[in-house]
Amino acid sequence: MTGLPGVTITPAEGAQVATVLQIVLLLTVLTLAPAFLILMTSFTRIVVVLGFVRNALATQQMPPNQVLIGLALFLTVFVMAPVLGQVYQEALQPYLAGEIDVATALSRSETHLRGFMLKHTREKDLALFVEAGGEGAPAAPDQVSTLALVPAFAISELKTAFQIGFVIFVPFLAIDMVVASTLMSMGMLMLPPMMISLPFKIVLFVLVDGWHLVIRSLIAGLL
Repeated sequence: MTGLPGVTITPAEGAQVATVLQIVLLLTVLTLAPAFLILMTSFTRIVVVLGFVRNALATQQMPPNQVLIGLALFLTVFVMAPVLGQVYQEALQPYLAGEIDVATALSRSETHLRGFMLKHTREKDLALFVEAGGEGAPAAPDQVSTLALVPAFAISELKTAFQIGFVIFVPFLAIDMVVASTLMSMGMLMLPPMMISLPFKIVLFVLVDGWHLVIRSLIAGLL
C-alpha cells in the first residue's frame, strides 16, 4: 500500500491565528448577510407589497423580478438610512479607528437595529415568541432577546404587507368582476376576462399614479 505523502504543519503565531479567526468570522457574517437584510430590515414588507402590486395587475412578469428586487433594495436603504447612519457613526467608525473592539461594535449595531424592529413589531407577535422560548415576561421591551425579536418582527412585517396587499387588490378585483359580468351578459363566454380587464387595470393604475401611492404609503408606514 502506497503511503500518503508527508505534510508538515507549522503552528501559526498568536497574531496569525487571530487574523485567521477574524477572516472566518467575516466570511460567516457575509454568508448570513442576506438573511439579516430580509429579516431585520423593512425589505420583507417592501418586496411583498411590490409583488402584490404585480399580481393585482396580472401583468405576469412585468415589471421583472430584477426590477422589483432592485427597487425594494434601494427603498430599504432609503428607509433604513437613519438607522444605518447611527450604526456607522457609533459602531463602525469607532471600530475602524481602533477605539472599540468587535464585541462593542456589534452590541451598538444591535441596539439600533433592535430599536427599529421593536418600533414595527406587534406586541402579540412578540409575546408569542417570548412564551414559546420559555422566557419570562420582560419588564420592558428592551429586555426581549434578539432571538425572539427577529421572527416576531418578520411575521409582523408579513401581516402588514398582506394588509396593504388586500387594499391594493380590491379595486382591481372590482374591475375583473365588472368585465366578467359584462362578457357573460353578452354571451362571450369563450373570451378570457383577464385579457379584456388588463388594459383597464393598467389605465386605472396609471391615472391614479399607482406607483407613487404605493411607495408613499410604504415610506409613510416605515419612517
